Amino acid sequence: MLYYVAALWIAAIVLLANQPRQEVNRWAAFFLFSSGVGGLTQLLEPDGFIPASFEPIIQSFNHTMSPYGVLVFCIVYTRQQIDPVKLRYFKLGLLLPPLITVLQVIVFPEHRIDFGLLLVWTAPYYFISCYLLIRAYVQEMNPNRRRSLLITAMIMVPTLLGVMLLINVGSLLYPGYDFFQYVSLLIVYSFVVGLICVFVYGVLGMRLKVERDPMDRTMQAVSTGTSLLNHTLKNEIGKIALSTENVKQMLQPNQGAALEQLGIITQASEHLLAMTERIQQQTKELVLKAQPVRLDQLVKELLHREHEMLRSHGVEVKLHIRQRPWLLIDPVHVTEAAGNLLQNAVEATPRAGVIELTVDAGRRGAVISVKDYGNGIPDGLQARVFEPFYSTKKDRRSNYGLGLSYAYHVMKKSGGSIGLESRQGEGTEVSLYFPRRVLVRLAGRGEE
Repeated sequence: MLYYVAALWIAAIVLLANQPRQEVNRWAAFFLFSSGVGGLTQLLEPDGFIPASFEPIIQSFNHTMSPYGVLVFCIVYTRQQIDPVKLRYFKLGLLLPPLITVLQVIVFPEHRIDFGLLLVWTAPYYFISCYLLIRAYVQEMNPNRRRSLLITAMIMVPTLLGVMLLINVGSLLYPGYDFFQYVSLLIVYSFVVGLICVFVYGVLGMRLKVERDPMDRTMQAVSTGTSLLNHTLKNEIGKIALSTENVKQMLQPNQGAALEQLGIITQASEHLLAMTERIQQQTKELVLKAQPVRLDQLVKELLHREHEMLRSHGVEVKLHIRQRPWLLIDPVHVTEAAGNLLQNAVEATPRAGVIELTVDAGRRGAVISVKDYGNGIPDGLQARVFEPFYSTKKDRRSNYGLGLSYAYHVMKKSGGSIGLESRQGEGTEVSLYFPRRVLVRLAGRGEE
């Protein structure tokens, strides 16, 4: 029993210590903590640490808050697109059945848990949690996140259904029977599967997820910093521009050398201002304006816009249109994100090289993939390419290391994700994955 409680609570502490500001981690920790409370009472009550009458009340916290915590965790983890304000009220609404059940235990003369009442609402909570995990896995296109969802479903679905049958249904049919020995086997199963998956997929899967999760905080901090920097630079550049014009008026027309130097100052100031505005544009908080867009047309328009850039680098783009989906997305930000991927691929491709650009869609959603055949990214650097201001390119005069972090930000705001596969000497493929819920329909044959 002690090992059961310790394992759950240590897991909760590790989650909170790793990333306490991540909502998904907080709810996972809440679920693990509340699951361990039941075992704790069985440890303390026989030794007289708590009165026997308190044991059902504390147990009721375990029986009610565990299904509540796991359901909210699954809603957050599977990224259900619910308005934040509505989601807050929805969480409060889901809390009502647990509170009513705990109140019933407190006011009942013998503090007895009514497992019939408990089963009425816990069964839907557990079934909905399992459904959300399975549906998210089935609908996910990003192979990395799909694998992560599969691992989570493998750990949680059998455990949740088993706990519901043993604790809720079993306690209703066989009151007083100790089902803990069977529940402990489910907990052991969860930890064994979790540990195996960490060892098998830790390098390519878990590490990338852990290092990318803080991106939201990083982007917010960068956005605030660049806004302040941009404001300060605009004021100072304005002073420089005004002083430059005043000096020009003081000079005689025959003082060409001095006028030429003032021209250089003006050009440098304008370049500095343009640079800071570009950085701020890609780090500021995004407000997406979704509208129906045909993805293949968006990509073709992007290639037309970047034609001169592709020609100057001597790069050929092979476009593969496998499906022509209509999506409900922000065309401006998605075009800019895809353009960043194309720019990165061009810079990684040797002259007269080839880039493959693919548009595809299916029952899980849609995807834009950009693949180059350059040198690839070393394994140790792949997780860092999404960090703001980090770049693997040698020439950083016009590259600020914001392309992939901006694309990550756009896709997360769009409800999708971004995937990266790279091998040294073989090239890199970066994909923008759009979820099924933004897929309106596929274009018909008569549509051009």
